[in-house]
Amino acid sequence: MAFYPNVISMLKIIVVLLLSKTIFVVARHGQWSKEEKVNVQNVKDLVTNLPGQPSVDFRHYAGYVTVNEKKGRALFYWFYEAWTLPHEKPLVLWLNGGPGCSSVGYGATQEIGPFIVNTDGKGLHLNPYSWNREANMLFLESPVGVGFSYSNTANDYDNLGDDLTGESRKLAYHKYSKDAYAFLHNWFQKFPSFKNRTFYIAGESYAGKYVPELAGLIHDKNNDASLYINLKGILLGNPETNDAEDWKGLIDYAWSHAVVSDETHKIIRENCDFNSNNTWSNEDCSQAVDEVLAQYSEIDIYSLYTSVCITNSAYADNKAMQVVFKKSSSKMMPRIMGGYDPCLDDYAKSYYNKPEVQKALHVGDGLNLKNWTICNMDIFNGWAQSKDSVLPIYKKLIDAKFRIWVYSGDTDGRVPVLSTRYSLSSLGLPITRAWRPWYHQKQVAGWLQEYEGLTFATFRGAGHAVPIFKPSESLAFFTSFLLGKNPPLKR
Repeated sequence: MAFYPNVISMLKIIVVLLLSKTIFVVARHGQWSKEEKVNVQNVKDLVTNLPGQPSVDFRHYAGYVTVNEKKGRALFYWFYEAWTLPHEKPLVLWLNGGPGCSSVGYGATQEIGPFIVNTDGKGLHLNPYSWNREANMLFLESPVGVGFSYSNTANDYDNLGDDLTGESRKLAYHKYSKDAYAFLHNWFQKFPSFKNRTFYIAGESYAGKYVPELAGLIHDKNNDASLYINLKGILLGNPETNDAEDWKGLIDYAWSHAVVSDETHKIIRENCDFNSNNTWSNEDCSQAVDEVLAQYSEIDIYSLYTSVCITNSAYADNKAMQVVFKKSSSKMMPRIMGGYDPCLDDYAKSYYNKPEVQKALHVGDGLNLKNWTICNMDIFNGWAQSKDSVLPIYKKLIDAKFRIWVYSGDTDGRVPVLSTRYSLSSLGLPITRAWRPWYHQKQVAGWLQEYEGLTFATFRGAGHAVPIFKPSESLAFFTSFLLGKNPPLKR
């Protein structure tokens, strides 16, 4: 076969490129306004054959990032480029809490990702209110042991919480934050075009502890120019913040929403000191709090006015609403599973345990199945005490002029709006714009108040995972956050 000279020259160029250490592929994809180089390191993580996936005009990637080579710790991520203009839009890391629950199973699959798992657990449908319409969205399963994330060192799974005490706990960042920080830097090596991109961290529930800690660590490390991450702010939904205030808010909310009696509420107010390390030594307090949790076990604490999934086997044997915490030694909030549609947990488990799905997400070979669960109950049950409060980190981030927005679904009993209001009030921030409604499509979506350095908003009629209940409002609010502008304050 004869070759023309220009063809031979082109073949030589291709060979040279293939033999070089770094290969770049130039491609157009979807509604891109210009060509962009893609590092070969992330090409192998490109998701191309995800079962049941709707056709889309954006790329998404999934796989592992090693955070400790010596111990073999690796965290699983799923990254969705923005629907349009991904090279221009910011990068947002989303974290769910638990602790021990999957950001892929909750955030990406049920709330704000572009693909929602079908009720048969076999396929996916498009989420028209996905947050990747406004940003590049990165979901991380962490710490190790959550979802597909793993460690080759057995004792890495022990004491995953912050096991420090006293002043050292107030000053130190726990293992989770350090691994998440290492993940970011190593992920940027896979996706170098995002290294200096405007960056935000968002999350909900127990990620109310994770997100400020990680943001504080980034802020501290940014003093070293070689480690700089362009973090601009954090966004928190129904977040655990300050244990004592969170407890107080949970109790007061249960009483004010007729979940418990006047008598039970009075006993708790008179006998429980949630600032004490010996709260549960008072028998009257302990029994009254047990009564609150017993009443909540009859409904969905995460959404007071929606039905529980009675066909769910976890609910059938009453495991889903078991209280998981040690009263004798902890001030931590009770650990209770639940959600708007708890059946969704089963849908996700069915989907992510399909061999062909795991192969498409680069976590398996399609033959040997990894056991994916939406929450790792060993982590959930055994999580060591974390910081009692992240409010000192709030103050540091406020002083550093980071954008901080906090929102609260007002039908959540788990981390209710009262808990968040009590915690923010204890910061003592000056109010810059008074309490007033905000609107979406000319209806009151909630209420909003601006403090010096922080914005707080409620979502009317939303439970714990706000985007599930109010998807359109949530996307509009998220867009306002990215712009640094209030949502509409007039009809």
